[in-house]
Amino acid sequence: MEIDTLDRRVTHALRINGRAGYREIGAVLGVSDQTVARRYRRLRQEAGLRVVGRPNPIELGYETWALRLRAAPDAALPIASALARRSDTTWVSVTSGGTEISCSVHVPASADRKELLLQQLPRTPRLATVSAHCVIHHYVGGAVGPDLRDDALTAEQIAALSPARSPESPAHLTAADAPLIDALAWDGRLSYTELAAQTGWPESTVRRRVQELFDSGSLYTDVEVEPELFGFRAAVMLWLSVTPSRVAQVGSALREHEEIVFAAATTGPTNLQATAICPDMPAFYRYLTERMGTLDGVERIESAPVLKHVKQLGSVR
Repeated sequence: MEIDTLDRRVTHALRINGRAGYREIGAVLGVSDQTVARRYRRLRQEAGLRVVGRPNPIELGYETWALRLRAAPDAALPIASALARRSDTTWVSVTSGGTEISCSVHVPASADRKELLLQQLPRTPRLATVSAHCVIHHYVGGAVGPDLRDDALTAEQIAALSPARSPESPAHLTAADAPLIDALAWDGRLSYTELAAQTGWPESTVRRRVQELFDSGSLYTDVEVEPELFGFRAAVMLWLSVTPSRVAQVGSALREHEEIVFAAATTGPTNLQATAICPDMPAFYRYLTERMGTLDGVERIESAPVLKHVKQLGSVR
């Protein structure tokens, strides 16, 4: 599939506002709503594009844990697939020659954390080691906002598409929202009629609840896509050891690097975790040696190319 300028603009628009209507996007891009709809369907079918609705762990006060698991080569993919089917995981990847799994887990309560980290994972067959580190500050990616790879739209277009937020809204997720969250985790662009059919709620209730949760920031949308089709063939996980007094400065610097799609401060033997996406490995080498490696305070960098993304953001069935 060839990705052209309009494909990039539609994708960028969906990253800004995943539930924006075709007419709204078309008006901003200067094309018809039918053209936007056709491009969206093509990107979904041929480029693996998917808009996903996710609970916002920052707004909701969830803990986010970064896991590194080492397994036997023939066990890594089955374990990664099992993790991907959990509703609380995102970005499940296999790295390091097929023996290491990296993933992110969101837990709304410490009891859930104990169940996964202290009981379930250690008993997993053929799992050699488990390393879990709590994310203590987000700099780039996910609920923090789009990364700098998205440059197809102008500042005016971004402002026109950006959804309104009402931070004062009291709406928060409850257990009763589970059917709605499950539906949006599979397709964040489901219509209110489709969401009503999947949840069994009246359409008026669905419309009101969706608007409340997005307005309050309890939910947000993000976009999954095959990065190779957009010219990014080298995805690399990075763990940085940074002088403690420089962690905030390095994290803020990474936020300005277009190669970085995720960055966060964590607990553990390294204190910054990041994901870089580059056109190829020579480009990653240049980025590592000329930009990241020269940041003041960076003492050590460990890197591992991503061999396979088992899960990005949405649910896996």
